[in-house]
Amino acid sequence: MKTRIASAALAALLCAAAAPALAQEAAKPAAQVDFGNVRPPQPTSPYTKQAKALMASKAFKAAKATLAAGYEQTVADIVTLTEIPAPPFGEAEKGKAYLAMLAKEGLTDLETDNAGNVMGLRKGTGGGGLLVVAAHLDTVFPASTDVKVRREGDKLYAPGIGDDTVGLGSILAILRAINAAGIQTKSDILFVGDVGEEGPGDLRGMKELFFKGKYKDKIDAFISLEPSGPTVIVNGGVGSKRYKTTFKGPGGHSMGDFGTVNPAFALADAARQFGELKVPGDPRTVYNIGLLEGGTSVNSIPFAVSMTVDMRSSGKAELKAVEDAYLAILPKAVEAENAARSTKRGVISLDNKMVGDRPVGETPASSPFVQQLAAVGDALGKPMGYVAGSTDANIPMSLGKPAVTLGAGFVTFRGHSLEEGMEVNKDRDVESIATTMAQILMVAGAK
Repeated sequence: MKTRIASAALAALLCAAAAPALAQEAAKPAAQVDFGNVRPPQPTSPYTKQAKALMASKAFKAAKATLAAGYEQTVADIVTLTEIPAPPFGEAEKGKAYLAMLAKEGLTDLETDNAGNVMGLRKGTGGGGLLVVAAHLDTVFPASTDVKVRREGDKLYAPGIGDDTVGLGSILAILRAINAAGIQTKSDILFVGDVGEEGPGDLRGMKELFFKGKYKDKIDAFISLEPSGPTVIVNGGVGSKRYKTTFKGPGGHSMGDFGTVNPAFALADAARQFGELKVPGDPRTVYNIGLLEGGTSVNSIPFAVSMTVDMRSSGKAELKAVEDAYLAILPKAVEAENAARSTKRGVISLDNKMVGDRPVGETPASSPFVQQLAAVGDALGKPMGYVAGSTDANIPMSLGKPAVTLGAGFVTFRGHSLEEGMEVNKDRDVESIATTMAQILMVAGAK
């Protein structure tokens, strides 16, 4: 995910919703924000009375008091976890530390699965199914990144502290709070620190959990926590398709072999055509060329050049449309270059590999699951906005399971940058974490 989310704005966590046909419609400006389209709140939830009763209960007030009393411990947990590097495919050490923290909070059935997800179970009283509450271990930063936390006034700085270490810390805080208050739930709750949420991971942790692991056919509902404010529910899953596209050729000397087919020209032609695709802005469909690689020297015709592209939409058909348009461009660019220059020493060929596939999904705002979550906002006088984003929730959404992403409870900034940080404000943060805690307890059937 991912800097701060507010009900009117999203940052790096959220991408946008999708669009109809590509070729005929020009891009429109995004209606609300740069990343994602915030949908207005639904009518007042039918579960508002239940939410008010929950938050007025003696047990919930005791849990909230524990959040306040343990605030410094929560911040310390976030600092400890942030300072353990967790680059893509390198989350093991952080996972080991987090599993020990989960064990300390009394969870059972502790395990590290084959993908590297760490998890533990809090048993319910029965009749509520299995709810997963997750935050991701991985960050976008390479292993060599300095992740030492520094404090300047009310701000803590370190790569990865916001996205998504605050989510891991909030899970621990909520666990301590509901345990201290003796709150029981009908649902069993599986708390997970998962791997592979960020780009190159391609949601491998969630794919293991839902398609391969021992819980794959047992999960009834899912909540992930990401850096966010308390007034947004991410109930739409922005899907993405990513390709590494390589054009290959015979290569040669820039002067001696001048006139020979050149894969760089084929790539440039394909990139130009890709960049001319017309897509709508609201709901949003986006595409990008993020990496360019290849060549050996300035005076050599390259043997191979490649580009890595990203296409996103929250509409399944719309995502396929932009993907199909891109795939149709590639052979034409190869054909054009082979026709334009000499193929005496060989021809241009294409090697196109999918490197990312995140499914589209949605949990309708009108569903009982989302309306139970929304009821907490209604009870507080802070109606929830609805957005689409690319998060761990994409996988269960795509399977038709009730799934959302909620705020982890802290204000964060500059996500995915070396100046990533979080603000420390006890009163505000406790209120935000308590909101998320109430939402979890609502759908878990707190008693």
